[in-house]
Amino acid sequence: MQQTRAAARIEPAELARAQQVAANITRSFETKVVGQSRLRESLLVGLLTGGHVLLESVPGLAKTTAAQTVAEAVSGDFRRIQCTPDLLPSDIVGTQVYDASTGTFSTQLGPVHANIVLLDEINRSSAKTQSAMLEAMQERQTSIGGRDYPLPAPFLVLATQNPIEQEGTYQLPEAQMDRFMLKDVLDYPTPAEEAEIIRRIDAGVYSKEQAPPAAASLTAVAAVQDTVRRIYLDPAIVNYIVGLVFVTRNAAQYIDPRLAGYIEFGASPRASIAFSQAVRARALLEGRDHVIPEDVKALAHRILRHRLILGFDAVAEQVPVETVIDAVVNAVQTP
Repeated sequence: MQQTRAAARIEPAELARAQQVAANITRSFETKVVGQSRLRESLLVGLLTGGHVLLESVPGLAKTTAAQTVAEAVSGDFRRIQCTPDLLPSDIVGTQVYDASTGTFSTQLGPVHANIVLLDEINRSSAKTQSAMLEAMQERQTSIGGRDYPLPAPFLVLATQNPIEQEGTYQLPEAQMDRFMLKDVLDYPTPAEEAEIIRRIDAGVYSKEQAPPAAASLTAVAAVQDTVRRIYLDPAIVNYIVGLVFVTRNAAQYIDPRLAGYIEFGASPRASIAFSQAVRARALLEGRDHVIPEDVKALAHRILRHRLILGFDAVAEQVPVETVIDAVVNAVQTP
């Protein structure tokens, strides 16, 4: 019987090359970004799987620096889009411009046509603009003047939300957040890390003149993506993933009734798909050619926190979604 692509054996030399590419990107990342190891992992998981990442944090926690550093590390194009209420879909995907001298239209591609796109404060843009961006993320192409324009590969969107300001914002609908593979919430740096940031600024680490050479090529990243798709995912791990997602939809039968009562909607099948892709990337980053249950547990918060819809009671009682996710994880037997 012919082996499926996902089950094709990965040779040790191929695995070593893929891990070396990931290690080179990591070193390049760490030259500019202090700490934020979970952010680095989230970005690499997104990059190596073709998924997208939603970040929530207060300003000043190196989101732009992180995205730009990863783009430089892989010799990719980087674009930053600052979302505002008056931002139009054409400002993102592009538009047609009329040339009066020739009487013809020419197509101007928008900033979404880049390898890594930082969509800063996505909740400040209108619903129509958000939809245009999310459509580009899903379809991997834009449509301008009746023609389709494919987006470059690899393609990674890093969207950010600022949780401390709500005036003049348009909250992302829950169904649209589901299109992001991961949602990460960033913490403040430790005092030691903050002091190191100041030392690096004084040393000129962040100046363009001291930009490190590219750590990998886009071709090398594509090769690693192919390797990630063939990381072994045992049927027992698949059942474990499906079991976690199933419990989010039937929580009352498996977890504390008080916590279960906070859940209005469980995770969709996109959560299981995201798990199956993301855990493979994490396994490779950890130096393995197979997935283990710890990979699933390590990514549970990031994959489920924006897919579990909690009711008003949870907000009123300040119950974090991570508490409910932990209860779900504890309710499912580890294979």
